[in-house]
Amino acid sequence: MSPLSAAACVLGWKLTQGPPLSLRVLSPVQDAHGRRPVTRGPQPRDAPLPSSLVPAPATQEAPRPASGPRPPRCGVPDPPDGLSARNRQKRFVLSGGRWEKTDLTYRVLRFPWQLVQEQVRQTLAEALQVWSEVTPLTFTEVHEGRADIMIDFTRYWHGDNLPFDGPGGILAHAFFPKTHREGDVHFDYDETWTVGDNQGTDLLQVAAHEFGHVLGLQHTTAAKALMSPFYTFRYPLSLSPDDRRGIQHLYGQPRPAPTSRAPAPGPRAGMDTNEIAPLEPEAPPDACEASFDAVSTIRGELFFFKAGFVWRLRGGRLQPGYPALASRHWQGLPSPVDAAFEDAQGHIWFFQGAQYWVYDGEKPVLGPAPLSELGLVGSPIHAALVWGPEKNKIYFFRGGDYWRFHPSSRRVDSPVPRRATDWRGVPSEIDAAFQDADGYAYFLRGRLYWKFDPVKVKALEGFPRRVGPDFFGCAEAANTFL
Repeated sequence: MSPLSAAACVLGWKLTQGPPLSLRVLSPVQDAHGRRPVTRGPQPRDAPLPSSLVPAPATQEAPRPASGPRPPRCGVPDPPDGLSARNRQKRFVLSGGRWEKTDLTYRVLRFPWQLVQEQVRQTLAEALQVWSEVTPLTFTEVHEGRADIMIDFTRYWHGDNLPFDGPGGILAHAFFPKTHREGDVHFDYDETWTVGDNQGTDLLQVAAHEFGHVLGLQHTTAAKALMSPFYTFRYPLSLSPDDRRGIQHLYGQPRPAPTSRAPAPGPRAGMDTNEIAPLEPEAPPDACEASFDAVSTIRGELFFFKAGFVWRLRGGRLQPGYPALASRHWQGLPSPVDAAFEDAQGHIWFFQGAQYWVYDGEKPVLGPAPLSELGLVGSPIHAALVWGPEKNKIYFFRGGDYWRFHPSSRRVDSPVPRRATDWRGVPSEIDAAFQDADGYAYFLRGRLYWKFDPVKVKALEGFPRRVGPDFFGCAEAANTFL
């Protein structure tokens, strides 16, 4: 068995003692099977593997070309002619093994301490979904017994001769199909695992990369590919054309959708679509002039919805690639949405007209379902607000009324509404609402918003203000009267 076929890559980088501001990349020593754990330089997926199989020195200075520092990368050898002209269109590399079935199970043995279990489960499911969306593969989580893919968060020596080394060192490793530990994926318990946050180690991107190895893919020379040896914090997570070609070379394209499903209303002749709503406009509205349909905090980020499009803000900054079609994240989502919120379990609820939908991440789990199931009758709701330090209070707004909603029972506490005047200083009719990380509530109407103090239980002085300049950096018109 080739040393490189036994275990897939190990992610990580490490700083060692040395002169101030100097960076040293550690070159690990092989184990008895020829496998090499990898250590951290600035952001590689895997640390360098010397071309020789002779054990490397304990440390070596990272080479620096005259033009500047060379970005660290995985040292797994490139294919012999991987960069040649005739091979440019096929850069993906296979490990030599594949699963002989397409319906795979997976099990999570232990969890990291920083994240709640449901968040970890959801993140791993999303990481697997990027591969299942382009192949016939399916992944089903099981909770006992042996699964095809065994996922564990473990520490130091853990039985495979590839020990972890605590915070800041080796991050994860995985094993290819047709090897003695096929399907095993190990993450270092002591890392700072995060989701959608580059202040730690992003579990979604690391897991998706490792699952590519578990399915039989090696590294690729294609830039910006998920299977590139270089780790880059990049959202939204997606496969490059090279990743897609590689995995489809192993498992083929996805099975065609069942023809018995009722067609979505309103598609143009000759066009395939699974969108519920009519086709979206080609160009998004101008955020500086828009009156947004809905706003919601989802996974700690702020999403603005308008006419089938979504704007995504992280840390107050609009993310690259946005605005984008909301259906890019939530397939089958109607357009436009009237309201949206994320509950304490991480489920995302959307409302349009007399119906609602529920998603687990990007996976639809319910809908369309009638609002009457929630104890609401009459016209649509106009806004939904998650409220309170535990984010366990949810309010629906319609006209000058509001209701308290309980996701656990999926019912409002009473069909008789309360008056929105309880929210002092906020207009009686609103278009959208959300809560920020500090506990303040925001209410939007047209292009204006009000900020609501949870302690004084009233809107702050100096409001309303304009949404465009404060959230999207739009120029404030001179002599503007509110």
